[in-house]
Amino acid sequence: MPLTSQSQLNSLIQTRQKIHWLIVALFAVVIVLDYSTPPPYVFGYLYIGAVLLASSSRLSRRATFTITAVAVLLTLLNLVIPGNEPITVVSIANRLITALALVVTGWLGDRIQRYEEAITRQRLQLMAQEQLAQVREDFVSTLTHDLKTPLLGAIETLKALSEGLFGAILPPQRKALDVMMRSHQKTLGLVNTLMDVYRNDAEGLHLDKQPADLVTLAEEAIADVTTLASSRQVYLTLSHEGSDFRRAYRVKADPLQLHRVLTNLIANAVNHSLRGGRVEVVLGASSGFYQVQIKDEGQGIRPEEVPLLFERFYQGSGDRQAKGTGLGLYLSRQIVEAHGGKIWAEPRSPQGAIFAFRLPAHVDAPKPQPLNRST
Repeated sequence: MPLTSQSQLNSLIQTRQKIHWLIVALFAVVIVLDYSTPPPYVFGYLYIGAVLLASSSRLSRRATFTITAVAVLLTLLNLVIPGNEPITVVSIANRLITALALVVTGWLGDRIQRYEEAITRQRLQLMAQEQLAQVREDFVSTLTHDLKTPLLGAIETLKALSEGLFGAILPPQRKALDVMMRSHQKTLGLVNTLMDVYRNDAEGLHLDKQPADLVTLAEEAIADVTTLASSRQVYLTLSHEGSDFRRAYRVKADPLQLHRVLTNLIANAVNHSLRGGRVEVVLGASSGFYQVQIKDEGQGIRPEEVPLLFERFYQGSGDRQAKGTGLGLYLSRQIVEAHGGKIWAEPRSPQGAIFAFRLPAHVDAPKPQPLNRST
């Protein structure tokens, strides 16, 4: 046994021995007071101190009950011992009330001790769960970081092969290399997303805010997702709510992070759309906010799923056409909320789903006016 544990055990034993002697001394004082006075003078209620001391000092449950029973017995025995005074109804009533108070005190002390033990167990369980969660997150963070290096090496090797640095590449081989490249890049994107999610949870999201135009960011995100949409035969459109003319939607935000949100939401809509379907990106303004809606014509979402869609690793009930890691929407929520905005999802009538977010509109500071020399 380690020296620290042995010293703690010795200290606990010494403390309990002191408590035992204190209870014995308290019993002795009460017995002297109770048995040296006539029965109408009840000092047995002072045994409550010994009962509370036994229960609060975490003695065994049996010890608390034993002390309570002995206190009740000594209180009632004082009616007939030493027997110098006649027994009256008042004396009996006083003794019974005192005995009842001792029993109630012992019972309450035991219940409080049980509650404290239950709370201590739950606290220890929570601490163990928190430590396990921290170990799990550290493991995932380390694993994703270690996966990134070989992925980057494989991608660079594939690029070199595609550029013919190791010899001529035939068309069938180039097609296979392109498939491998897309697969590795997708895996690298998932690893980066996973790293960002855990980093944001642990350290918070750091933003490089600057004036940005949501229209420009939406056009860039659509361009990035065009290849995916073409492969799934899904049509992408960009429009302005209530207007047919292009206008600016300026926000104070981190353009790189907002680009990730838009790309995640548009790619999510494309992945969950049927072939030949349409994904609409609609921008609008309302009450000092700029809003972006991504509408698809897929299988839609169930109302009970809506509160869970932006939770980490949630993948849905399976009605939608595609499955993901459950991290894209969670990361999008982190980014939008870090900008002081709100993100949500809702079913679309008659078919499909709408994913949307809104951000505070940014108003450029007015330029200083030149001084009028005449004034």
